[in-house]
Amino acid sequence: MIDAVVIGAGQSGLSAARALLDHGLAPVVLEAGPEPVGSWPCYYDSLTLFSPAEHSAMPGLEFPSGPDHYPHRDEVLDYLRRYAGTLDADIRVNTPVIAVEAHADTGFLVRTATGETLHSAGIVAATGSFGNPHRPRLAGQEQFTGDLLHVADYRNPKRYAGQRVIVVGAGNSAVQVAYELAGAATVTLATHRPITFLPQRRDGHDIHHWLVGTGFDRLPPEWLIRYVGGTLVMDTGDYQQALDSGRMDRRPMFTAFDHDAIVWADETREHADTVIFATGYRPHLDYLAPLGALNDGYPLHRDGVSVTHPGLVYVGLEFQRSFSSNTLRGVHRDAEHVVTALAAHVTGAPTLVKL
Repeated sequence: MIDAVVIGAGQSGLSAARALLDHGLAPVVLEAGPEPVGSWPCYYDSLTLFSPAEHSAMPGLEFPSGPDHYPHRDEVLDYLRRYAGTLDADIRVNTPVIAVEAHADTGFLVRTATGETLHSAGIVAATGSFGNPHRPRLAGQEQFTGDLLHVADYRNPKRYAGQRVIVVGAGNSAVQVAYELAGAATVTLATHRPITFLPQRRDGHDIHHWLVGTGFDRLPPEWLIRYVGGTLVMDTGDYQQALDSGRMDRRPMFTAFDHDAIVWADETREHADTVIFATGYRPHLDYLAPLGALNDGYPLHRDGVSVTHPGLVYVGLEFQRSFSSNTLRGVHRDAEHVVTALAAHVTGAPTLVKL
């Protein structure tokens, strides 16, 4: 009988494992990939964190670089490997979970693709969303003769040199990828609303100095929607300038595909070689379908604690409790919050949730 099975060994799963250990519980962590690093090896080659090392570390292990350095994807990989090595936990790689089922006596049965069945009192679903990219459906899409991909499949600009490329999206990934591609291709950002930039540095400090100091990182996501109106794009100064100078441009979202072209909102038809959807992700939780814990793929929860199954919690959902919920700098707060509730369920102790 296992205290808790953590599904996923990226930043969310490792944070949850640490919180479980701090509560005196012995977790088993199951990772589908070959290393306890989650989806980080699959991100595009140039990905760089928008938060400096000082504000990107998880509890118990600092980044080895200087506090103002912005870690690259591969540096994050190395960091997560070392972080996993600091945990006295049973971490099993190459072990995809195919189903979680309710069990009358033990709480849950966890079935893996390797043929194992684990009995567990608690479940931490920490698989994030990278495995479930969201691809919009537009008229004529099936007949589009150009390349159509999600940013999850993008690696670097080499194969797109000289092309006409449309990047769909107004978030950090869309802007960063469009800017990189603009050095080799003719690029337009297609968005439903203007892009909202947030300067990376203010008064000599990285913006995260102010986000943490003011408590913005801990504000509920409703605040972001109400007062900002949507996603904020961190701007080093290059992205807004690239739009202003014409290095790349931004246009209202197109309405349809037309064989080798797209149709803009003003009904203008334009040839496109490649369209990249940087349109986000949805929770990757299909293994919970047998439980009945989901609604159209989304978990039924309150601040990460399931409202359908005691002993089931979530870590790594976008805006789960705050602006920084699924980030390296903020995921540990959500992990501590839900593990406090999970520990109370497993041990039968009163729940004292840490805010």
